[in-house]
Amino acid sequence: MIADLKPYPAMKDSGVPWLGDVPEHWEIRKLRQMLNQNTRRNRPDLPLLSVVREKGVIKRDITSKEENYNYIPDDLSNYKVVHAGQFAMNKMKAWQGSYGVSRYDGIVSPAYFVFDLRSVGGEFFHIAIRSGMYVPFFTQSSDGVRIGQWDLAQSRMKEIPFFIPSLPEQVAIVRYVDNIDQRIRRYIRAKQKLIKLLEEQKQAIIHRAVTRGLDPNVRLKPSGVEWLGDVPEHWEVLRVKQCAQTISKGTTPSTEGRELLDSGPVRFLKAENVVDGQIIDKPLCFIDEETNKVLRRSQLKEGDVLFVIAGATLGKITVIQQTSLPANTNQAVAFVRPNQRVLPAYLALWLQSPRIKEMVWLNAVQSAQPNLSMADLGAFSFAVPSTAEQEQVLSWLNDKLQKIKKAIEQATHEISLLREYRTRLIADVVTGKLDVREVAARLPDEPGELEPIDEPVELNGVEEDADDNGTDNSVKEIADAE
Repeated sequence: MIADLKPYPAMKDSGVPWLGDVPEHWEIRKLRQMLNQNTRRNRPDLPLLSVVREKGVIKRDITSKEENYNYIPDDLSNYKVVHAGQFAMNKMKAWQGSYGVSRYDGIVSPAYFVFDLRSVGGEFFHIAIRSGMYVPFFTQSSDGVRIGQWDLAQSRMKEIPFFIPSLPEQVAIVRYVDNIDQRIRRYIRAKQKLIKLLEEQKQAIIHRAVTRGLDPNVRLKPSGVEWLGDVPEHWEVLRVKQCAQTISKGTTPSTEGRELLDSGPVRFLKAENVVDGQIIDKPLCFIDEETNKVLRRSQLKEGDVLFVIAGATLGKITVIQQTSLPANTNQAVAFVRPNQRVLPAYLALWLQSPRIKEMVWLNAVQSAQPNLSMADLGAFSFAVPSTAEQEQVLSWLNDKLQKIKKAIEQATHEISLLREYRTRLIADVVTGKLDVREVAARLPDEPGELEPIDEPVELNGVEEDADDNGTDNSVKEIADAE
């Protein structure tokens, strides 16, 4: 199917360097000619909607533990009404692509923009404007306010050019993109299911090792903890606080009259930096030496176990390595400094277990965002062997889980390749680099998906090449399909 796609026979300069040429017969309009702002309010009876980068306008699940961390006022009468077919935009995140044509009637934040569309089909506009070719226009039209948030200047946004094919072409493009998108999504869903199964297998192996040890004939005793069951009789059942020199958390520098820096001698870690058991460089924040002295309570040391205690990533964990130091942290991140009873990696292994994660959310206080107290963190119980036996368990698990880890990394990388391929293909189609009209006319009707697909998933490990030559077979299979 991809091999059948050809370029349009006649092209013209778009006038945009990164966009290149577009089909000669496509019309060029400015967004001000296509959008009419709508500010209707006073419909608190309508469902809440969110506008997100990944999907555009979605229904907001106010019962979800992961979504319900933004403040929702009691009075929603000032929220803006969005009807199906209208274009809604988070103006502070437009530079990331947080906008889209709604499929639902509902209400959004009063700070968002809502527009009626004219002169273009809603489905085509949604696909095209969210493609990688158009997002840079919104970046150029936004001004930085603070880290991660840029305010969209509506006057500049209205001057963004948009390239419009004929209505039959719009229909053909939407049909083609929907078809290829569903096929790629099915591949992604299969990879995600594989990852889920591998994660379950990994957790089962870990749970067995940290609750029973490595000796299958070891004598057991009741742990005294209902969910823990029996444990080896020579192990102790302790609370986290009994295995810690210190359990503490950080502070936001601004509360001490200090500022975050773009560069500096001391790394300042936030909850967003704790991902998949590692510390990532996004966002990259620093403090100076004087601020680090003021915040001396939360100066981190090698072997500290970081535990996110507030926000959507509640329960994420990592162990501080020497390469991340010197470092400090904020109030959303607690740290446990283990004593001689437990190795940092062993404690982190326990705190990442599914049962502990479940208890974290059960104990979390739901306010503007979920929060876990340090007292609750310190009260979690777990089974503790000698440090020598802990080292044996960790070494055995490292060897035992290598194949599973490798398989998860490969599937994760394949998902990344599939998403990149889809993004590039859609961008080429909606900007006229490829002519899909003949292919779209031959496409069979695709059945609707019966279950959610392509949802963000938590993946472990880092990306590696899918095979020795870096080529992914899933992408090749789609590209070669007829």
